[in-house]
Amino acid sequence: MNHSELLKKYDVPVPRYTSYPTVPYWTDSPTTAEWIDSLNRAYAQPSMTWSMYVHVPFCETLCTFCGCNTVIGKNHEREQPYVGMLLKEFGAYKAAVAAIASKPLRQMHLGGGTPTFLNEKHLVQMVEGLLKEVTLDTAHFEGSIEVDPRRTTKEQLKALLPYGFKRVSMGVQDFDPEVQRLVNRIQPFEQTRDLTDAARAMGYDSVNFDLIYGLPKQTVASFGPSIDRTVQLRPDRIALYSFALVPWIKPAQRLFKDEDLPAGAEKRALYEMAYKKLTDAGYVEIGMDHFALPEDHLAKAMTQKTLHRNFMGYADLRTDVLLGLGVSSISESPDCFHQNEKVLPVYERKVNGGLIPTLRGHKLHEQDRKHREQILTFMTQGATTLESAAQAADVKQFLGDMIGDGLVKLDGLTLSLTETGKPFLRNACVALDQRLRESKPATKVFSQAL
Repeated sequence: MNHSELLKKYDVPVPRYTSYPTVPYWTDSPTTAEWIDSLNRAYAQPSMTWSMYVHVPFCETLCTFCGCNTVIGKNHEREQPYVGMLLKEFGAYKAAVAAIASKPLRQMHLGGGTPTFLNEKHLVQMVEGLLKEVTLDTAHFEGSIEVDPRRTTKEQLKALLPYGFKRVSMGVQDFDPEVQRLVNRIQPFEQTRDLTDAARAMGYDSVNFDLIYGLPKQTVASFGPSIDRTVQLRPDRIALYSFALVPWIKPAQRLFKDEDLPAGAEKRALYEMAYKKLTDAGYVEIGMDHFALPEDHLAKAMTQKTLHRNFMGYADLRTDVLLGLGVSSISESPDCFHQNEKVLPVYERKVNGGLIPTLRGHKLHEQDRKHREQILTFMTQGATTLESAAQAADVKQFLGDMIGDGLVKLDGLTLSLTETGKPFLRNACVALDQRLRESKPATKVFSQAL
């Protein structure tokens, strides 16, 4: 079977596996009390470490490709009240989980939305307030922030440096003017270049670009110059995401015409072109959709087999707890997932009432935890160990076509991805996803694999 036939055969809806179980299969939701119990168990471990994710949902304009939880508008009077909400929410956690203050915090990541919707004064108030009375892992701590180069100033980035912020992630997507027009994100190359140069000059030692392939009107000919310009600026990391078309979740995506969107082999050709240009320029492919320079921590983590994957994608460090603050944020502990309220007024009402703003979550059973580790290992190392001969027999039967097509190999209890099989990593993970296999969704809930 040739490459285009393989792409056509396996381009089906499957999860991205930033968690297991995946969110549509969260069934046993914890109460707030059960979630706090889970955190207390985790923080009671002597050598535990943790990370913090802070969600700032605000954006001045809507990018029509976006799948994030956002609040669109130009009312900056929202800044101060929202920062106050975040500090109140974390205060509730500190009151309920006393050990939070003493356990080493290794990472703090600001995401969105657009965190730089907040001016430098409010950014400092937020970060300083959240880090107050918290123990930093001074040997490893790294602060990172997602930014929109159209809305970010040097003053904002400079204000975060004293708090250990070293990494900045810039939304780019595509430098082509016509693609930018169609996704409602006009961002001249010069804006990205100037902010990249400024961040490095002031002391940020890692710059990431987010690019997306599969956007409307993208072709190999039009996307190639965007990759060339990316290589010219030489970010330390690149996230080259496949556009996830999910209009049943994000109605703004219905503004795209189907005929404008590259699909199947045409879409995959965009990735393969970018892959060649990036690897020829010295970048290393990391797992799925990520690239890094060989000296970057992400590339080193892959070599050392410490690469991790969570709700934010690939990371060079794994911690015992990821605590998410802010509207819609997702947290995880060794045995539980937890998501905050997704509707801003509901989130505000709960936080103002002194509550943890629980929306839903999932208590991981023993089999969930086993399958989570198998999928995590497969997503980060391209191979995983099955737990028994019975599971190996089951996986062999389920992946019969992929084995026959030379995409995966099963050697005893070791399941591994072949070089040819790299584009089909998500498909292969389904064999380890017992919940999806036992109950296939009646409607489309996942984006296409390719």
